[in-house]
Amino acid sequence: MLFPTTAFAGSDRIALVLGLGAYQKIETLNNTRNDARVIAETLEEIGFDVTVGIDTSAIQMREMLNEFAFRSELADLALIYFAGHGVEVQGENFLIPTDADPKSNLDIQKQSVSLKHLLAAVDHARKMRIVILDSCRNNPFGDEINLDAAQTNGVSTSGGMAPANPDRGTMVAFAAKDGQVALDGVGGNSPYARALISKMAEPGLEISLMFRQVRDVVLRETRNLQEPHTYGSLSGTPFYLAGSSTGETASTAASPGTEWSKVRPDQEQQMAALAALGDTRSMLGLAYIHLNPDDKRFDLDEAIGFLERAVEEGSPEAQMELAKLLEKGIGVPIDQARALALYQQAADQDYADAINDLGWMYYQGGLGLRADKEKALELFGRAADLRHSQAMFNYAALIDDKLVADKGPGDAAGYLYASLRTGSQDVLDLLLERPTMFSLETRRELQKKLQEFEFYAGTIDGDIGPGTRRGIRAAYGLN
Repeated sequence: MLFPTTAFAGSDRIALVLGLGAYQKIETLNNTRNDARVIAETLEEIGFDVTVGIDTSAIQMREMLNEFAFRSELADLALIYFAGHGVEVQGENFLIPTDADPKSNLDIQKQSVSLKHLLAAVDHARKMRIVILDSCRNNPFGDEINLDAAQTNGVSTSGGMAPANPDRGTMVAFAAKDGQVALDGVGGNSPYARALISKMAEPGLEISLMFRQVRDVVLRETRNLQEPHTYGSLSGTPFYLAGSSTGETASTAASPGTEWSKVRPDQEQQMAALAALGDTRSMLGLAYIHLNPDDKRFDLDEAIGFLERAVEEGSPEAQMELAKLLEKGIGVPIDQARALALYQQAADQDYADAINDLGWMYYQGGLGLRADKEKALELFGRAADLRHSQAMFNYAALIDDKLVADKGPGDAAGYLYASLRTGSQDVLDLLLERPTMFSLETRRELQKKLQEFEFYAGTIDGDIGPGTRRGIRAAYGLN
């Protein structure tokens, strides 16, 4: 059985806060531990489950990140905040643990934790992933490691960090833009930490606008000496760290239009200004507001105008939203050819929703396409590998039916487990209510997967009995 829609569970927000200042072999930092503690307190006050690491060694940092990565699979939002020394080596950013004693660039790479490791730790959060780096405050190695001399090898000479390029749905926020040194600050906290503290706890402040306002505060406080910068692109669904103006975080079941309609008038004005500067997420947010029939600002022409502008800027989400309107003739004449082209453009950017929908079009025939099961299999596989929950379940079912070459029950179970971990209510219900839709071999492999992660300790027999059902619920995130 394949299904085209899904629902999600979970509203957890978790954070890992690291503050490193008591370095053993390099220059100590004064405010980083204070920054970490007050950021952790602020996050706890607004409902985050926070883990704090102070003056951690390399081994401790890696252990905390690995544990956090597993927990983040059940969270809507996973956030990491790091305050401490960080440097760029050969185009890659490294965060320095307190026990590091490097004598060369190679030592830095071996003894430190890379930004890639932090991104991997938040990568499987269900809705949003954020990494905040309040680092690169100076070159901690002085003359011991001559970064200038290594410039021919691509090593930064400024003491700043390299630009980040995270996956879609992930934001990396730097205390200072690439190549610039952040300030440690006076009075117990860095300028960036003070700005974060004031803005994170503000109810009704949408997260992308929050980081914009943090930037403005730091620029003002440092007299333009330090300019925070963000990299990456969040989804088109709004999120409020301290709750929306109605006192709630974004609801998974609510439409983007309903959620964006909660934005305060002053923030709508800020979005309009950012949209005029080419910010596609602001364009999307405004489009969703005008697409909401329950909002007095409902205006299809305005919505389509914002979507067209975002499409011109290459936004895959805007491409898909406009494709839906063209496919159904909502506010515009039906244009299947352009709708199909827009779906394809979004899919070409690895936008998983578009890839999965194209899979359905080829599987069933749609938008003038002839049914092509082989092409559908290819698309479902692509979307599944991008962790699209529906596609993972569909692909598992197709593997179980022996329709995918070179893949067997173990692969099917792997996709089922991964889909379950994304919080798909449909997957949970089907595995609990109709487990025999999958072969005995696949069910056994699923039990092995649950056992691997200590969700199940019973017999590997393929019988989805009480013990296996408890394991399935636990893997999904239910106690």
